[in-house]
This record gives sequence, C-alpha cells and structure tokens, in this order.
Amino acid sequence: MATMNEKDYYAILGVSKDASAKEIQKAFQQKARKLHPDVNKAPDAEERFKEVSEAYAVLSDEQKRARYDAMRSGNPFAGAAPSASPYGGGYGGGYAGGDPFGGGFPFGGYAQRRRSGSAFNPETGADVVVDIDLTAEQARSGARRAVKYRRYEPCDRCHGTGSVSSESAHTCPSCGGTGAVEVDLSFLFGAGTFQTVCPECGGSGRVISDPCPDCGGSGRTPVVTEAVVEFPAGTHDGDTVRVKSMGHAGTNGAAGGDLVGRARVAAERLEGPASTGFYLVGFMLPFLVFSAASGTMSMFAFLCLIPFAIGLSMIVRSDLRGRGATWWKRGLAQVVSGCVNGLLLAFVSVSFASCSRGMFMGPFSY
Repeated sequence: MATMNEKDYYAILGVSKDASAKEIQKAFQQKARKLHPDVNKAPDAEERFKEVSEAYAVLSDEQKRARYDAMRSGNPFAGAAPSASPYGGGYGGGYAGGDPFGGGFPFGGYAQRRRSGSAFNPETGADVVVDIDLTAEQARSGARRAVKYRRYEPCDRCHGTGSVSSESAHTCPSCGGTGAVEVDLSFLFGAGTFQTVCPECGGSGRVISDPCPDCGGSGRTPVVTEAVVEFPAGTHDGDTVRVKSMGHAGTNGAAGGDLVGRARVAAERLEGPASTGFYLVGFMLPFLVFSAASGTMSMFAFLCLIPFAIGLSMIVRSDLRGRGATWWKRGLAQVVSGCVNGLLLAFVSVSFASCSRGMFMGPFSY
C-alpha cells in the first residue's frame, strides 16, 4: 500500500505542482462529483473518491501541502510551521499465508489505517506458522528439526524503535494528535466537513521526527532466519510447538510474535479415498435419516444407499491401522462436514419426494 510520501497527490488531482488553491479546489470538485459513490456505481469509484479526497485534504491546506512537498523532497519536517510543531526549541518447512513481508480511510462506516514512513504506530508482531514434515517414527519418539523461514526482526540500527534518535515519537503536526484530518466539502455537496484518517500518522496521532533509513521508520527489517523446533514424543499430525519471540517483530518496539511449528505426519493424515469416503458417508446420512422419518423409503432410499455404501467401501479399503491414534477424529470431522453440506439438500429432496408421491414421475419416484 502506497504511503503519503509515495503518492503523487498532484497527479491524482491532475494539477501542476505550482497550482493555486483555486485550481486545486476546482480539480477536486470536478473529480469528486464524478467519483462520488452516490453517483458513480463503478466498483472502484469509492476507492478513487477516497484517494482524491486524501489528496485534496493535504493540498488544500497550506501547512500540510508544505510538509507534503518537503517529505517528497527527502526532509519530512522542513515544511512544518514552528507554531504547530513540537520539534522546535527446511529445512522441511513451508510458509503459511503467502508472502510474510506483505504490508484507508473511514467512509461509509468503514475505517482502515494507512501507515506512512514517519508514522509511529506500535503493533504486536504476528506469529509465523511453518509446516514441518515428520515421519511416523519421529512423531512417536520426538524430533528436533531445523527450519529456515522469513520474518521481520528488530532493526539493528534503531534497535526496533523506528527512530535514530532517543526520542522516537512526537505529536503529529498534520492532525495535532487526533489521528484524523477534515476535508471541507461544503462547497461541493453542501454537507460541511467529514473526517478522514490522517495520511501522515496513519491514525495513531504520533510521528517519528527522524525515521530510520534502514527500516523506513517501522523499527523492523525483513530477514531469512533459522530456528530449531523440538517436537515431544507422542506428537500427532496437526500438533503445534511454539518458539517464543521468533515470529515477526512488532513495529516501533512492540512485542514480537512466536514461531509456530506445525507437525505434518503423512502417516496419520486422512487423504485420498479415506477422506472422501468419510465425507460421502456424512453427506448421505441426512438423506437416509429424512427418508426414514418421512416414510419415503423404497426407490429413493435405495438410491441414497448406493453412494453411502460406496463411501463405506472406500473407508474399509483404506488402511487406517497405520494412521495413528487420531485418525478417527479426522474421520469424524469429515463426516460432520459432509452432514452439514448435505443437510439442506436432503431436507428439500425428501420433502419434494414426499409431496410428489403419486402425482409426479421424477428421478426419485417409485
């Protein structure tokens, strides 16, 4: 997600960098009228309206515009007015959830946070989940496995604070610490002003005066690291082991998450025919129960028994003896999943068969 100093607000509004206040207002007025969600029903209209509103909120304010220009030129605090600023005087492992280095505005009841490079916003680091393959023997007797994975760790240069100075956070001069800025729309829609998340502090109300150049002010940097995960004897498929503080580091000095090693014991997993068999049995159970309860047995019940019997056959043919002590739990979970998915369809089908007896020749007639 682009940050405040990464966005070209002038290009978003379609004006030059030396545009006057009237030119900026006119450009916003034209774009906002076309993009307002009450008028434009395009899927991206609301997001584009937020973007032009953000651009206008910054460029229409003389001090915010000066700070924005200064931030894009490399000096984030050159544009601050003295009166408004407080600074004057596997190894066997996989990666869960995609790229772990992957990273709004309230409108219509929704609120999201946007973080810029100078925002001070401590957030606890997330856990990193790594799947680790174990043999049946390793699961029974216990095993130590080394894993290599990607995570955020505290920045060495700023020691995780995000600031190269000792004082890391100050009141945001753009919003005065409120975390929100106002956009005046009275000239456009006659509705006065509405608030939007401050694009400089991301809603936290605090900013860093000198963001660390190594981590960009977040207090953490991406690395590839290694750790040892120790599984105890008697581990089963799906069991987890936590390694404290070895997950993603938090932002701006907040606590870090854990590394979570999740055992994958192929010998205990219900996959292929066995899993399908349990699911099929569960899916057909509601059909048989409703059929028996409504008295619509005969041909309908016989047709239901065929896939039910196929499911039982798939289970019997699978060697469940080598699946460990928890295979029945996974089998039961598949049965329940099948029941849930087949419940409504079974009720409708059996009801239809009952009502159509003697009147309608359908696939379940008898």
